[in-house]
Amino acid sequence: MSLLGLDIGTTGCKAAIFSEAGTILGRAYREYPLIQPQPGWIELDPALVWSRVEDSIREVAALAGSGDPVVALAASVQGEAVCPVDDAGTPLANSIVTFDNRTLQQAEQLRSSLGSSRIYDISGQPLHPMGTVNKIAWWKQNRPQLYQQAHKFLCFGDFALSQLGVPPVMDMSMAARTMAYDIQQKRWSPDVLGALDLDEGKLPAVSPSGTAVGTLPDETCERLGLPPGVLAVVGGHDQPCGALGAGAVAPGRAMYAIGTVECVTPSLGAFTRELGERGFPCYPHVVSGQYVTLGFNFGGGSILRWYRDNFAQAEMAEAQATGRDVYDVILDPLDADPGRLMMLPHFAGTGTPWLDPSSKGAFVGLTLATTREDVLKAILEGTTYEIALNVQEMQAAGVSLGELRAIGGGAKSTKWLQIKANILGIPLARLSISEAACLGAALLAGYGAGIFPNLVAIADELAKPVSRVEPDRSRHQAYMERVALYRQIYPALKEILHAI
Repeated sequence: MSLLGLDIGTTGCKAAIFSEAGTILGRAYREYPLIQPQPGWIELDPALVWSRVEDSIREVAALAGSGDPVVALAASVQGEAVCPVDDAGTPLANSIVTFDNRTLQQAEQLRSSLGSSRIYDISGQPLHPMGTVNKIAWWKQNRPQLYQQAHKFLCFGDFALSQLGVPPVMDMSMAARTMAYDIQQKRWSPDVLGALDLDEGKLPAVSPSGTAVGTLPDETCERLGLPPGVLAVVGGHDQPCGALGAGAVAPGRAMYAIGTVECVTPSLGAFTRELGERGFPCYPHVVSGQYVTLGFNFGGGSILRWYRDNFAQAEMAEAQATGRDVYDVILDPLDADPGRLMMLPHFAGTGTPWLDPSSKGAFVGLTLATTREDVLKAILEGTTYEIALNVQEMQAAGVSLGELRAIGGGAKSTKWLQIKANILGIPLARLSISEAACLGAALLAGYGAGIFPNLVAIADELAKPVSRVEPDRSRHQAYMERVALYRQIYPALKEILHAI
């Protein structure tokens, strides 16, 4: 028996088939473009996304072969993104994604109606325009005919289930990310929906992650190259799914996703309001009985990609000529000492703890002696300084962080991991599993199918660190002085950045 884990992200999707022992039997990846119809609006075409998901499933099913048949599947999905569908599950509009900023007015409407504290008590989310409920309210207020036509508003996990031919059930971690789900009462919040005049009937049913939804129709299995009788299981939000797949569900451990967005994801034993007072969410984990928080920075690998595309033509040519990874070529000249330049990585607004969608990026400390390498070092350090602020605030709220389990494209670079370890002062562990979110989804599929009775135990067994990058303590002390300076940049520039 084998298990299929999907990871439906913001710019691409992955499919991976795992044996019960955690061995990857096949993997596939497809990209899809972000759509920006006007400044600040960021969308995905859900039909195209699903087409690419199906392509990846077909490819991975062919790679894995029929010797170890898939018995169940589940999906790890990006948060907040939502689209309206008709009663056949056909999308009626593009999906509005997490960092689209058209919903400032709807968030302010919630703030004036209920207040930030009440929203946090209900949903475990700091009040923010990215919440799914704001996007649905935007449609109702600006596209009322589309809102009326919509049978349901689905996030990508429940949308995936609907496209697979089973009921579109949302998991609790994703329901919390909508900002409209009462995580204590375990129901859609009449207070939040009422404040925005939204209909509960247009939202999907909610069940815990790992709940079996139903068996895929035979025609779906045939279309995707899967054996008949595959069980569909409720998955979860990509960050807690990744934490599960990384084995970061024990006290003191956290997943550190180093990708387009950077995110530190600790697992918690209980809900705590103190995290909310510091700008962090606290909401149900995909592991029953646990909670999760996130410290995230929208400007992670996306800024390094921006540097590559605009300033690294020579390195791209060298990588193409030599067959090396372009980022290895880009990072080659860097040393391990703290840089002279600082960068504020708010190229797409801020994540936690500032939660300011109107902030912007900045380089501070430019002189005529500044080199291209200084700019590059500032990018690598600045993205991590922002995470360092998050780590410090989490620790002040009582979160224990003794080891960060690094996943994502950035985890491949030892040089970048060493810089991060030196700044954070926390060991970074590389894992034997490269597709942690897919593995987390596959473990949920196995749990729903009755194969794994204990998610924490099986995750700990399968996700083994293969190497650790330890902080250089002398450099960490030097970096702490830089972090203290960095902490002052955003408050000092906030009003200017808002005005630009």
